[in-house]
Amino acid sequence: MLYLLLFCFVLMAGYGYLIETYRRWFKNIVPFKAVSKAPACTRFTVLIPARNEEENIKLYLPSVLQQAYPQNLFEVIVIDDHSTDATAGVVSEMQSQYSNLKLLRLKDLLPDVALNSYKKKAIEIAIKHAAGDWIVTTDADCLVNANWLQCFADFIGERNPVFVAAPVAFFNTRSFLSIFQSLDFMSLQGITAASVNQGFHSMCNGANLAYKKVVFNQVNGFTGIDKIASGDDMLLMHKIYEKNPAGVKFLLSKDAIVRTLSMPDWKSFFNQRIRWASKADTYQDKRIFWVLALVYFLNLLLLVIFVTGFFRPVFFVYWVMLLLVKTLIELRFMRLVAAFFGEETLLKWFGFMQPFHIMYTVIAGWLGKFGSYQWKGRKVK
Repeated sequence: MLYLLLFCFVLMAGYGYLIETYRRWFKNIVPFKAVSKAPACTRFTVLIPARNEEENIKLYLPSVLQQAYPQNLFEVIVIDDHSTDATAGVVSEMQSQYSNLKLLRLKDLLPDVALNSYKKKAIEIAIKHAAGDWIVTTDADCLVNANWLQCFADFIGERNPVFVAAPVAFFNTRSFLSIFQSLDFMSLQGITAASVNQGFHSMCNGANLAYKKVVFNQVNGFTGIDKIASGDDMLLMHKIYEKNPAGVKFLLSKDAIVRTLSMPDWKSFFNQRIRWASKADTYQDKRIFWVLALVYFLNLLLLVIFVTGFFRPVFFVYWVMLLLVKTLIELRFMRLVAAFFGEETLLKWFGFMQPFHIMYTVIAGWLGKFGSYQWKGRKVK
């Protein structure tokens, strides 16, 4: 058991170095502020795949349609993925108010065959109907800033990217689960911003990203990754990164933040995180895989040390020491990220959430590889 403990200390040292590296990278990012006064000219197509999102569409789609950006320069395409509620009907009603809103129904456009990734297929079909030169993706439960598209346009004009990842944050309802998810997701967003800006990882979230339509076609879209249920964002990003690494950038701006709903209960939360974890060994960017492996095995060993404490109580002491070190390492990084998102008050919960984070990381990581999950009413292996 002492060898196990020694190995855990070695992993903690490596983990500390990794998180400190992310902290330095994030600290060195200068948040984007547009300086160009050139007239808008970039044409966008915003894609929103939606399945059973009747209530969310009513609440959040208007924020996408009511942009400060010129209406003649963007369109919004909602792709209804076999909804069994009134999602399509709500969008149809809105079309009378917004001439740049379009609705596609997958049931009318797809043969009656089972797929493992309906979302990728929805995006692929919508891109064929897109009039814009740039594709922007978000989700039906997302609220965007009025300057969201203008921020993308300014960034594209100034930095000349081909793929842009942008920040996402959860709405915080102040419940225990909501706080837990907000902290966890905020850390992922901080790592994403730091690593993409540094050119170290190809990471992003499909709730807020943009890419050139021509580049999507140049890499043959989702071909080669279309059998994987998840990954319409990161796996595509890596395909584009392989062809044009200098053109993949992160837009760190408060105007670009998209806010989305956290999972309402633990079952939904685990299904979401298992879905995310399920594609871990499919990443062509092996740097991501090894980082995920380090994080997973560190958390697994911390859990083993805790359980060992019931048989050898001294291991509880070691566990508390390691947990304190882990918390302090991460807190230095999280202070910077929380300040950007304006969520510094959440950090008072950070230490308390550590044991729950360890448990969920181990469980979701295992089930992501060897289990299955439910998503949008579908069971996925």
